[in-house]
Amino acid sequence: MSEVLLRASDVGYEVDDLPLFHELDLVVRSSEMVEVRGANASGKSTLLRCLAGLIRPASGAVQVHDQFAYLGHRSGLSDTLTVRENLRWLLALCSGQLPANEAESGIEEALVRLEIGHVQGRTVASLSAGQRRRVALAGVLASRARLWLLDEPLTALDDAGAALLAGELRRHLDCGGGVVAATHRALGPLPARTLQLGES
Repeated sequence: MSEVLLRASDVGYEVDDLPLFHELDLVVRSSEMVEVRGANASGKSTLLRCLAGLIRPASGAVQVHDQFAYLGHRSGLSDTLTVRENLRWLLALCSGQLPANEAESGIEEALVRLEIGHVQGRTVASLSAGQRRRVALAGVLASRARLWLLDEPLTALDDAGAALLAGELRRHLDCGGGVVAATHRALGPLPARTLQLGES
């Protein structure tokens, strides 16, 4: 039987006293992906940040029932650190969740799976936008979190990168993980529920 990984109940958020979204209910179960769709400024990124606990909703409540990894619209990487140093830093934020030896093996596996092992010693400043996005996604993979909260994960990815992401999403769902992704584009040929914000 599928497990509930996240439950949002009656969630609302306001900007300048105007509702961005309101009375929103969402349940995400294991092996399930939800694509959050909507026009620019409809609240997709804001909703993801509410689910991740980065901002507090104006109303309602969010309960996360398992470990999660959050990837924002910006990759959140340091230009001056190398790829591997960035991934170590990202996983240090999960130090209470992931032992050091598992973190290192997770980094190694993620670098291989996203085909960026050859740039692990380079600074992020020297990478292309697509390579930077792969590095940020590698942090999500290496975290071993069961719930992924992804804001426009296809940003800057070429067709090869998008195909790699689609494969990792499929693998994550097949292993009982869950995904909530704010996106303008379908994330590959994957089964997903759609949560529409704003006018359809």
